[in-house]
Amino acid sequence: MGADGRLYLLTSLGAPRFRLCVADPAEPTAWTELVAEEPDSVLDAVVPLDGSLVVLRTRHAVSELHLHAADGTWLREIALPGTGSVHGLSTVDERTLADRDVLWFGWSDFVTPLSVYRFSLSGGVVSLETPAPGRVTIPELSTQQVSYPSADGTVVRMFVVSGTRDPDLPRPALLTGYGGFAVGRGPGYSATTLAWVEAGGVWAHASLRGGDEEGEEWHKAGMRSRKQNVFDDFHAAAERLVSDGWTTPEQLSVMGGSNGGLLVGAALTQRPELYAAVVCSAPLLDMVRYENFLLGRLWAEEYGSAAVPEELGWLLSYSPYHRVRPGVEYPSVLFTVFESDSRVDPNHARKMCAALQHASASDPTKHPVLIRRETEVGHAGRSVSRSVGLAVDQLTFLAWATGLEL
Repeated sequence: MGADGRLYLLTSLGAPRFRLCVADPAEPTAWTELVAEEPDSVLDAVVPLDGSLVVLRTRHAVSELHLHAADGTWLREIALPGTGSVHGLSTVDERTLADRDVLWFGWSDFVTPLSVYRFSLSGGVVSLETPAPGRVTIPELSTQQVSYPSADGTVVRMFVVSGTRDPDLPRPALLTGYGGFAVGRGPGYSATTLAWVEAGGVWAHASLRGGDEEGEEWHKAGMRSRKQNVFDDFHAAAERLVSDGWTTPEQLSVMGGSNGGLLVGAALTQRPELYAAVVCSAPLLDMVRYENFLLGRLWAEEYGSAAVPEELGWLLSYSPYHRVRPGVEYPSVLFTVFESDSRVDPNHARKMCAALQHASASDPTKHPVLIRRETEVGHAGRSVSRSVGLAVDQLTFLAWATGLEL
């Protein structure tokens, strides 16, 4: 309910990228569109601000803030500190008189910790309110977003973080992504990203189909029978990094966890020659039997079910465990598993590790296949010390395999 007594509603009805509608409670079936859907951005949130509306949009995974009049008319874009992500929008309550025209929000990018910024209608500009605690001086780094075609011609976007704007020489690179469950990742702070790039590497994140970066249709394009689109998007991102001169297949590593572990598991079995090293964390890898373990039965809507013959065909076409072939030179692989994981059973990684060790034709002293087992840790939550230890082992493994000197 708005301050004017009307009902405001964000809806995806007839608008997979969302639109804002409004209605009088006296006529709850008579909705009027206030802010329309856009063809290339997702409407995430709307906040009233002293008679105006602040609209948060995500355009190709990057946050934007726009100022609209109360009747929905677009007024102007609110300039943000850079290519980043907005986290949360906050204003004073209706009984507070001070700062009624002020909006506070969190903002971060890949190498900048989350900080609080403010915008006021009277001032008209965004300014830093409260920096992240314990901030250190961030080196001069470049973050850019590039577009590239996937196997079927679909345009996909990728963030590239590096020490130089343009490639100066091929460097060890780390490519990551997720591509599932309508989970998208915009530019958000990552200590592993900063550590890798500060050491001289190139870090990249691909906005793959299966996420929500381009709305629900983008998600649907990477699920169930269309899951291979996600892997094709990832391979194309790797090829773009190589063709642009950022790296070489001998220097290119990939890392992913959970559904992202499935992603890199499929990557190493489908294109083993394209990747030098893989970190596969808490992964789904046996897609024929995943429903039998822990929460797997809840994910059939995303992947399909082996109990349905047609859907079993989808799963077998890419299931990493079932695509391991003897005599293939596989890259270096580190599986990381957590014994208290209640979502993804560690048996996925154990089986895959054994299968790769048995099948790989690579020299195990140069391209080992290892598993890192951690007890008393779940799928995601962990202490800071455990998080640091895991990140150090993962990055050290990838650095060793790609020639990056940490």
